[in-house]
Amino acid sequence: MFSLWQKCVRVNQHLHHCPLPWTNTHSREQRLHVLIGVCYRGQVEYAQEAVKKGSTAVGIRGKDIVVLGVEKKSVAKLQEERTVRKICALDDHVCMAFAGLTADARIVINRARVECQSHRLTVEDPVTVEYITRHIATLKQRYTQSNGRRPFGISALIVGFDYDGTPRLYQTDPSGTYHAWKANAIGRSAKTVREFLEKNYTEEAIATDNEAIKLAIKALLEVVQSGGKNIDLAVIRRNQPLKLLESKEIETLVAEIEKEKEDEAEKKKQKKST
Repeated sequence: MFSLWQKCVRVNQHLHHCPLPWTNTHSREQRLHVLIGVCYRGQVEYAQEAVKKGSTAVGIRGKDIVVLGVEKKSVAKLQEERTVRKICALDDHVCMAFAGLTADARIVINRARVECQSHRLTVEDPVTVEYITRHIATLKQRYTQSNGRRPFGISALIVGFDYDGTPRLYQTDPSGTYHAWKANAIGRSAKTVREFLEKNYTEEAIATDNEAIKLAIKALLEVVQSGGKNIDLAVIRRNQPLKLLESKEIETLVAEIEKEKEDEAEKKKQKKST
């Protein structure tokens, strides 16, 4: 126990540079309990830092569609591009995009897939999106307070349709919390993308499936430099399985967006001239 005590003291001093949170009236056991809490909190903070360095991902909940978009990093010349995926199916009607440590995400994805299959086998119904999100969040939370383990260094956007046809979008973080969203972003440029979505997410912006997909692309183009080449997109439509968009489809949509921007700029010029 004394080695854990020393470790916690060092972590507290390193992370916070502040006086230790107790008085002389606290017992050694009480102080150790406080410091262990500090250690776990510090580990969660490190996991959140890993998320902030991860690829940007965005999720959009439309009327009859849910969209996931991810910033695609360039790969080595001899590396197979298809082996680097930030979007994964959990079940026929649920998929997930993540930001953070890929190895950690692989464990979470495998656990979630097993739970989806087990639920279908036991209950004879597919999981709801909230159910599998809660399962993932619970798994993450357990790893924040288990001895010999560390928190998962990932945040995830989980989208899909419930069996009643309702579209869902949830986000989880390393601490194990989760929330439902209309649109959200995670990763290194999440703040910029989220601000864009707050300004541009309207009922008109998601009126059709195509408009919802374009909104996801526009959000990513705020932080992605090379256009459609560095974007991965996946969509799930009501009563249809996950579909990953081909590069050509994404490039076509990017070209349409650029054309719309040019047309808007031209209209503004004409208004000013008149």
